[in-house]
Amino acid sequence: MEAFDTYQTPLSSRYASKEMAHLFSPANRFYTWRKLWLNLAIAEKELGLPVSDQAIEEMKANLHLDANQFEIAAAEEKKRRHDVMAHVHTFGQVAPAAAGIIHLGATSCYVTDNADLIFIREALTLLLGKLAVVIDRLANFAAQYRALPTLGFTHFQPAQLTTVGKRATLWLQELLWDLRNIKRARDDVGFRGVKGTTGTQASFLTLFDGDHEKVEKLDQLVTQLSGFSYAYPVTSQTYSRKIDVDVLAPLASFGATAHKLATDLRLLANLKEVEEPFESTQIGSSAMAYKRNPMRSERICSLARHLMVLQQNALMTASVQWFERTLDDSANRRITLPEAFLTADIVLTTLQNVCEGLVVYPQVIARRIAQELPFMATENIIMAVVKQGGDRQEAHEKIRVLSHEAAHQVKALGLENDLIARVRQDPYFDPIKGQLDALLEPQSFIGRAPEQVDAFLRDWVRPALADEELSAKVQQGGKAELNV
Repeated sequence: MEAFDTYQTPLSSRYASKEMAHLFSPANRFYTWRKLWLNLAIAEKELGLPVSDQAIEEMKANLHLDANQFEIAAAEEKKRRHDVMAHVHTFGQVAPAAAGIIHLGATSCYVTDNADLIFIREALTLLLGKLAVVIDRLANFAAQYRALPTLGFTHFQPAQLTTVGKRATLWLQELLWDLRNIKRARDDVGFRGVKGTTGTQASFLTLFDGDHEKVEKLDQLVTQLSGFSYAYPVTSQTYSRKIDVDVLAPLASFGATAHKLATDLRLLANLKEVEEPFESTQIGSSAMAYKRNPMRSERICSLARHLMVLQQNALMTASVQWFERTLDDSANRRITLPEAFLTADIVLTTLQNVCEGLVVYPQVIARRIAQELPFMATENIIMAVVKQGGDRQEAHEKIRVLSHEAAHQVKALGLENDLIARVRQDPYFDPIKGQLDALLEPQSFIGRAPEQVDAFLRDWVRPALADEELSAKVQQGGKAELNV
């Protein structure tokens, strides 16, 4: 019952994947701190500092915290008002041979900032895999409906026809840009490294008796032991908070993509043309039992808005860092960074679930086309009259009058669009009446949409997913299940 007596963020308690929730968990955070202290000790020992083999072995054997150590750390932090030193002392209790060398020469940001960079890179990798799966699922949908005509909308008013698949490629193209942007951000993440209290490495220069080469080697060794190919060449006490801006920017941009896609699906659900999956036992409304609310798409929009605004925190934090560091970034980043990745993770899982279960209603789509197509076909009718020797201006005037009469039937009287019936009854159009059915065939109004879908999937989507890392994720990806 204790878990129900205190507030828990719904990001982790209701929605997020186990992998992402664990990545930002206290257990993983403090394990990572201990791993960083171990890497520092190994490198310092290799470069000649007095670190015993027993110290290294004890540290290796106690990287994971148990419940008792969490309690000790909490008590230490309450007493010392310093989270890092609380964990230095806690680690020293289970690795006594290392107690005197843990954190040697380092500042708090050695563990806090380097750990954040590890989490950021791993989180971006998780998102890339999930995004690749979403793209694959939506690409399959686009291919399936590549040639199904549907009414296009501009200003949410009826416009020229497109296809269901072509509309999906518009969403896909933005997701591909998000894939590119997130991969760029992931591949650009470096390591803070071993830089000391204000970034000058003065403490390490003292430890190594003024040997600059050993200090540089220490930075390189710890960076490599921590799994990074490079460290940022210069830092202050922290890595530049502009890195957080660069990381959260593509996540916010993805939020915009997801929001637009889910909004389109919500509108299509209202039109009853395309719907997200709806389970047999799902309840749409506590009052209106007949309702099929698009709750998944609504959740995507809700969380995407949160994701988009989180970058503002990173921008403001980066802009107010004084000189080598101020601590007003800390509490903000404890919330902003995990929430950004948890939110992006949830949006992707929900989006995958939606894309895997989209339901299309061709008959509803056809009926809406039939209601609007007569007006759209008028130009084709005029051109057919001219080809039979008619006068373009005269034909235009005839169509204009009949169109307004039909519009009156639809708007004022609530009747069906009878424009084509009026054309068939007018002797003026006798020369082309045999062509009317062909002129009203929806396939003749979709242009190159099917071919555009084929080319886009062939030339852009499949090559992007052929990347070895992403291809493996797509192959491993099962169906997305939602917790709630």
